[in-house]
Amino acid sequence: MHPLPKTLRRFLLAAPLIAAAPILSAASSPAAAHGHDVPNVVTTIKPIHGIASAIMKDVGEPVLLLDGASSPHAYSLRPSEARALRDADLVVYVSHTLESFLEKPLQSLSADSHILELIDLNGLALRDMREGGTWESHGHDHSGHADHDDDHDSHDDHDHEEHAHDDHEDHHDAEHAADHDHEHAPEKHTDHDDEDHHQEHGGIDPHIWLDPANGATIAMAITDELSHLDPDHADDYRENLKTLLASLHSLGNDLSAKVAPIRTNPYVVFHDAYQYLETGFGLNAVGSITVSPDQKPGAKRLHEIEDKIRDTGAVCIFAEPQFRPAIVQAVVADTGIRTGTLDPLGADIAAGPTAYQDILTQNVDALVKCLSDGT
Repeated sequence: MHPLPKTLRRFLLAAPLIAAAPILSAASSPAAAHGHDVPNVVTTIKPIHGIASAIMKDVGEPVLLLDGASSPHAYSLRPSEARALRDADLVVYVSHTLESFLEKPLQSLSADSHILELIDLNGLALRDMREGGTWESHGHDHSGHADHDDDHDSHDDHDHEEHAHDDHEDHHDAEHAADHDHEHAPEKHTDHDDEDHHQEHGGIDPHIWLDPANGATIAMAITDELSHLDPDHADDYRENLKTLLASLHSLGNDLSAKVAPIRTNPYVVFHDAYQYLETGFGLNAVGSITVSPDQKPGAKRLHEIEDKIRDTGAVCIFAEPQFRPAIVQAVVADTGIRTGTLDPLGADIAAGPTAYQDILTQNVDALVKCLSDGT
């Protein structure tokens, strides 16, 4: 059997310890949600809403701004969504680079509102955006977070050269979970026009949730925030966190077993949104048609991708439901490569407390199906 990738192996080994460790007691910092028995929580995208829903299960229901059919790369708030933001006790979003439409609305929030920008969390495995579409100059672990090593050794769990990424220390060990000085929850950002803040994460790939280890870190941070805002339900949030972490532990094992037969099969994606999934499970993606869906690829880029497909023997190319498939179809016509669909946002998955796990499962199943056909 192909060995597990380091990041997933470490997460699976540490997850039972995390689930057993106590989260910071809300009594040490009592704070009540303003005007409500349960905090009004607003989330932006479905996978993050799924994590928040799991933590708030049987207590409350967070608001979801974007359904899976909408892309956060180009979104305009409706009046009802703007009102939900104004009434929020807690806003949870990924980053100003992914959900740039939040820049101005966040500035008008009440002084009592809390903002959790997930990309700022300690303990995340962050990766730089990759350059170009064929990834000879590929991303690496972001060294700005203290939980990462400075090693630049090749990924020893598979021999695909383009995934020679930095290893990072196990940010899910018991000491990290027990000594939980509310470090996952950054203070409210009061100035979202801060130039240094924008430059700090401008080069970071924001699709952090596609690594289940990052999902666990996000879940702990949301639990901390809710326990401080709503100490009366802190025990409920902590119990829900334990349940979620146990679910992610089991899911990680299941998904790793699914991808084992196709882990080395090369493939191409529509836009470069999946490197956290790739590195989390040791997959062999070799290129993307576009770095960002906001950037339409030119003829040169398409020729480079087609050459990469032929040179690597790529098995499949994956479209996305949020974007028109015409470009993908053009590449297919020229190369004869098989097609599948990946969706980091879960367009056709029901929102709710299992949505995050369902999104990870749907994408792994799509990879396995397309990469297994004819092999």
